[in-house]
This record gives sequence, C-alpha cells and structure tokens, in this order.
Amino acid sequence: MLREEVLKSLERFKKHVVSQARANLTRGGKNVSKELYNSIEGDVFVSKTTSSIGMYFEMEDYGSYQDQGVKGKTSSSKAPNSPYKFGSGTGKKGGLTEGIEKWVKARRFQFRDDKGKFISYKSTSYLITRSIWHKGMKPSYFFTKPFEKAFKNLPDEIVERYGLDLETLIKNELK
Repeated sequence: MLREEVLKSLERFKKHVVSQARANLTRGGKNVSKELYNSIEGDVFVSKTTSSIGMYFEMEDYGSYQDQGVKGKTSSSKAPNSPYKFGSGTGKKGGLTEGIEKWVKARRFQFRDDKGKFISYKSTSYLITRSIWHKGMKPSYFFTKPFEKAFKNLPDEIVERYGLDLETLIKNELK
C-alpha cells in the first residue's frame, strides 16, 4: 500500500512535467512540426529485481538542445552554461542545417535580397544556420523549469503520502 501511494504521486509528477513542458513548447513558438511535442513522454516503474521505484523521461534528441541551448563556435554568450557546443564533432553532421531547412519551409519564412525579391528557402536556411552555428542557441528551459518546479514539491508530497499510508496501516492493524 505504501508503494501504491508513492506510485500515484510520481505518476502525477510525471503527468504534470510532461504537460507543462508541452505547454512551454507551444507558448515559446517551438512547436512547428509537433515532433518534439509528441515525443515528450515519461514512465514510472517498479523494478522487479530490486523492488525499487524509478522514473524516466524521454524526447527527441534535439529537445535537449532546445532546452539547454548550445554554445556557438565563436561565441558562447547565448548559452554560457550549456553542456553543448557547435563544432565539437559530437553531433549529427548536417543535423542543424536539415532542421533549420525544415523549420524555414514549415513557417514559409524567406529573407529578401537587396532588390526586394525573396531568396530561396535553401539560402534563407543557410544564413540562419550560419548565424546559429557561430553565435549559438539560447536555452528555452521548456523542460527544465517545470521539472525543477515540480521536483521541489515532490518530496513533501511523498512524505505526506507515506504518512497517510502509515496511518491507515496502523489503524488497520489495531482493528
């Protein structure tokens, strides 16, 4: 019975974090294709081998970059505390270019040349990609903020649930 109440609390915590992260994506204008939005999931589980309770969250790989930001190749002012940096050689080659090109086409976003004519999506995405590559990408904390806020409330809730369960258990045992 104790474990059931903890599982319920953790399940509420998970649902809250997922829903707030999704809402933050939408509010922040980072929900163009809905890929990241739909990929945010979590799970609460009980380990059969150790009888411990666990939880995990998952999302598209680029969600972590959106959340934490990325330091630029020549400047880290936009995301000074980010663990990620463009040009480190650890990311997918061409991933930024591909993502920006999809974003530009989905938003139907194009720059104009000196004569006022629209330039191609490919050229627009190249200019944006080059800027992001050098200057970096500002963190949005769309996932971090709701997680940290909910986590601050979690221990009290779990202690409270344990207390309620213990109280119920003692009453049942005394009868």
